[in-house]
Amino acid sequence: MASITKHGKKWRAQIARSGTRKSKVFPAKQEAKDWAANEESRLKDERSTSCRLPFGDVMRRYGLEVSPTKRGHLWEVARIEKWRVDPLGKIRMCDLSADDLADWRDKRLRQVAPGTVRRERNLMSAILTQARREWRYIDANPMADVSAPKEPPPRDRLVSDDELEKLVFVAGGDLSTKRARAIHAFRFALETGMRAGEILSLHADALDLDQRVAYLSRTKNGDSRDVPLSTEAVLLIGALPNQERLFDMSSADLDAAWRRIRDRAGIDGLTFHDSRHSAVTKLSRKLDVLALARMIGHRDIKQLMVYYNAPANELAKLLD
Repeated sequence: MASITKHGKKWRAQIARSGTRKSKVFPAKQEAKDWAANEESRLKDERSTSCRLPFGDVMRRYGLEVSPTKRGHLWEVARIEKWRVDPLGKIRMCDLSADDLADWRDKRLRQVAPGTVRRERNLMSAILTQARREWRYIDANPMADVSAPKEPPPRDRLVSDDELEKLVFVAGGDLSTKRARAIHAFRFALETGMRAGEILSLHADALDLDQRVAYLSRTKNGDSRDVPLSTEAVLLIGALPNQERLFDMSSADLDAAWRRIRDRAGIDGLTFHDSRHSAVTKLSRKLDVLALARMIGHRDIKQLMVYYNAPANELAKLLD
């Protein structure tokens, strides 16, 4: 609604509509009123036009303008392209409701794990927040009224010595093959607590083997990090073929090789990322909490509890 107020010897017109605020000073009161009326009418027309946009078009704009600024842009763009052809993507912005989003959530929960739905919901909420704050397509984010699926309990799977021996046996010792390097990467992860993506990104020039340090220029949370290397980790690096990228594998290569070897070894319920649980649990016996958090790359020490899975019988031994 427009507000016309005295401003010295002039008149100030102010308008606020759909989150947009504007003001301008005029010599005459009538000029201020005319300007305010024209601006309100224009904003109303723009609001009416944006209101008719399909949600899929708004998603596409987000994928083109916002997603490329993020590390996970490929995942976001892939999801957005699927959503655009979904019935949800055809709903006009002014008609999009919390019920529509809740129906989408419930349908996805019948298809994928709750953790996946939580991640997708966060992306969709980010799109709607951008549409509200920056693009003024909507006045409120309807996702705010849609509850997220309950977060699944953290994994507590640790790899046993017997399972590791089986993996190494099945993979073989020829590190010129991807299958052997996949398990070599797993063993390296057990020593360092590094994520698969961090390991695959390692180049020879990011290592200082004299100081026993690996430098990660970019990690999952966007920070750089220096990772101390155990003697065993240095030996694992030394056993690799001489190549620029230490493990010389793509993420897809690692995932395929890991799954194939794990299944051939007859091991159930183990993932590559479980190496991080095992590493944190083992390293906690050697490092204090702050040092461990720095090595693993956690900003919040509470996050360590997600990965720390020492069995009670081991803790009992520490009491003696």
